[in-house]
Amino acid sequence: MRAASAPVAASGPPTEPVLPPAAEDAGHSPRRLVGVVTMVGSGLSNQTGAAIGSLAFPVIGPLGVVAVRQYVAAVVLCAVSPPRLRSFTWRQWWPVLALAVVFGTMNLSLYSAVDRIGLGLAVTLEFLGPLTIALAAARRRVDACCAVTAAAGVVVLMRPQPSADYAGMGLGLLAAACWASYILLNRTVGRRIPGAQGSAAAAGLSALMFLPVGVVLVVRQPPTAQAVGCAVAAGVLSSAVPYLADLVTLRTVPAQAFGLFMSVNPVLAAGVGLLGLGQHLGWAEWAGIGAIVLANSLSVLVRRG
Repeated sequence: MRAASAPVAASGPPTEPVLPPAAEDAGHSPRRLVGVVTMVGSGLSNQTGAAIGSLAFPVIGPLGVVAVRQYVAAVVLCAVSPPRLRSFTWRQWWPVLALAVVFGTMNLSLYSAVDRIGLGLAVTLEFLGPLTIALAAARRRVDACCAVTAAAGVVVLMRPQPSADYAGMGLGLLAAACWASYILLNRTVGRRIPGAQGSAAAAGLSALMFLPVGVVLVVRQPPTAQAVGCAVAAGVLSSAVPYLADLVTLRTVPAQAFGLFMSVNPVLAAGVGLLGLGQHLGWAEWAGIGAIVLANSLSVLVRRG
């Protein structure tokens, strides 16, 4: 659920950090502490933004909230790194166009899943995207164990029961597929376009795609100021703040620690959903979330072993 971000190849983005060497050797220092605090703040901001955005669902729906969020992400990214569109070649344009489509689809499917199955479960299912990418390239026994553990968590979360919302779960898995695609496309864009220009261009194009949505919503049923405020807050807290926070974090915290903290996001989402939205989960759901978090944590911890 994070904005497209060049320093990470989201959440949010939101994935695999590309760090300068200094960050790897920073050691225990005030800068490292700042990075850890920033990570915690970024994660809480991301999930709180999603929770606040969901409050606008009854008025403008997930589609309206995502549209506003795309506008905010585009403004932030284009302000930080204005893209030089005229200099792009077709070899650079096609991954940017694909990234724009994936970026919008990822957020729309996730917010639609949040509307149906709650914040904690939706974010946990979406998290399977980067986890799958991380495990797909692995060849160790421990990674196979991590994959089995994550699969067990998914089975628990999607087990048949009378109240199961399989459409919502399907949307969560679609968001996961989009996040995985987002990672691969962002790597390609990062290799072909300098700085954050590619991510900014993708965010701008995605915002343009959602522009008709905003126009239709305003014409058919003018939204309330409260609904617009919630949607804008979602954009700021889930796009602008995490993006700027990552700029600090990725320069002060080792890649391994960053990847490990990303594992906590499903737990943060479940906690925010519980405290902020009153979305209660049973022991089985918490066990499923725990299994997926454990799988990613183990994978990250032994990645450099």
